[in-house]
Amino acid sequence: MKPEAMDMDTGTGNRSSYRLLLVEDDSVIAGEMKRHLEKWGYEVICAEDFGNVLGTFAACSPHLVLMDIGLPFYNGYYWCAQIRQISKVPIIFVSSAGDNMNIVMAVNMGGDDFVTKPFEPEVLSAKVQAMLRRTYAFREQTNIMECRGAILNLTDASLLVNGEKLELTKNEFKILQLLFENAGQTVSREAIMKRLWDNDCFVDDNTLTVNMTRLRKKLEGAGADLPIQTKKGLGYQIGE
Repeated sequence: MKPEAMDMDTGTGNRSSYRLLLVEDDSVIAGEMKRHLEKWGYEVICAEDFGNVLGTFAACSPHLVLMDIGLPFYNGYYWCAQIRQISKVPIIFVSSAGDNMNIVMAVNMGGDDFVTKPFEPEVLSAKVQAMLRRTYAFREQTNIMECRGAILNLTDASLLVNGEKLELTKNEFKILQLLFENAGQTVSREAIMKRLWDNDCFVDDNTLTVNMTRLRKKLEGAGADLPIQTKKGLGYQIGE
């Protein structure tokens, strides 16, 4: 029998607004978990690019992550640590490696709970339900944006590049946010200046050029794949 949907904020409404990211490389297990959780009204996205789990996380902005430990390229501990640099979204490890050492490692790396394979589907859905209720009764998830592998954190105005956190000035953050919002499109100098400074105050056009030059040097120094292209007579563009 299909369970009735519940509102995670009140305990009596609809779960459909909650999105789960499932990081499981066994397609059979992933399919079974996805089907079961969808019966409970959750939206479930299965990771496919195991070399860029962080990019998938940023793109789908889930409310909760279900993470296997043994994965191609990098293990679940690595991706948990990467996610923890940009988000407090709850992470539940789901693995057959359920010995004490792995459970302790999962918690130390930032995991919130651990489910040992094999497990009853009802146990998994109960863990997910409880974690979502506890998490979103007290805090909101981190707002993030992703472009070319770099992740912009809108909460603390920082940029995650190659696993390293890059602090941004107020203007650098505003410029990147606008360029990320319009990735692949040209943003006029006027639009950027409007975002940076009040309309009523006069700002020398060269001031924007100086800010852009400093930002480019900072991105290049951090090894970010974020070339800011100048479109002559038009403005600036980031991404393809």
